[in-house]
Amino acid sequence: MSPTSSSTPPPPPWNVQSLPRADGSVFLVTGGNAGIGYFVAEQLASTGATVVLGSRSPAKAGAALESIRARVPGARVRAVRLDLADLASLPSAVESLVVDRLDAVVHNAGVALDDPPRQETGDGHELMFGTNHLGHFALTRWLMPLLSAAPAARVVTMGSFAAKSERLDLDDLQSHKDYRAKRTYGRSKLAQMYFGIELDRRLRATGSPVTSVVAHPGGALDSLTPSRPPVHVRTTGARLGAAPAALLVQGKDAGAWPAVRAVLDPAVRGGELWGPRVFGLRGEPRREAVWDHLADPSSAARLWDASCELTGASWECPR
Repeated sequence: MSPTSSSTPPPPPWNVQSLPRADGSVFLVTGGNAGIGYFVAEQLASTGATVVLGSRSPAKAGAALESIRARVPGARVRAVRLDLADLASLPSAVESLVVDRLDAVVHNAGVALDDPPRQETGDGHELMFGTNHLGHFALTRWLMPLLSAAPAARVVTMGSFAAKSERLDLDDLQSHKDYRAKRTYGRSKLAQMYFGIELDRRLRATGSPVTSVVAHPGGALDSLTPSRPPVHVRTTGARLGAAPAALLVQGKDAGAWPAVRAVLDPAVRGGELWGPRVFGLRGEPRREAVWDHLADPSSAARLWDASCELTGASWECPR
């Protein structure tokens, strides 16, 4: 028999409508009760995995669980209370998972403010930076024993296309000097993406089996998102009004695809960036080149050190 005929056949092309099975796996999705996080959770639940929704609101989490169970027969889904703006609550939130390992976490939850005034978390951090970046940074530290207990766990950080045009001000991470809501949001997502890339670099340095991948949803609009009552209801007017935008962007169901592939596809590698195929805004998920400013290890290291100081979460991963 020739080497070609005896070799393992290549995996089938990735199909967003036919995901590989993940029975026995346990996945945590932060902010899994609404928006893109809801669709990440729904899609992952269809693989047979146990999916845990991290949510600040038990009522919203309950509605999301009800919707997933209605669409995915036999779905193994549950929720834990998770407030990323309250750093002291994170260890008990991790304990409430009551699992012996975690195969992946999707860092999706986030706060987006459109207007001033600047707001702070209870810990005194600017609200978007404190929740979107610092909360996930500290959460990952507490999750690491569970992730390390899995054979090949993944940390998937959901960034934003809005971060592509932003640059961090490492001397004003908390936007004390010049607060602009949309810019601060973009920078908070950029900080998350820096973290995802730097985390993988440090994990590789220690030989850890855990990998870290970064994804972004492109342009994802509520008006292009299919209804999932009571989680999301799209009116006919919204659907018709958004039709022209569908040429450039997509719904939040499709916005979930890059993160879902980053969790499930065995071909995905640590340190990669995944986003939509068409101009990074819409379409099926693909690997794209890491943005130039994200590939700056010196800025990533400075952000890491500042994040350790701000959260009090010390890490054992060396540079």
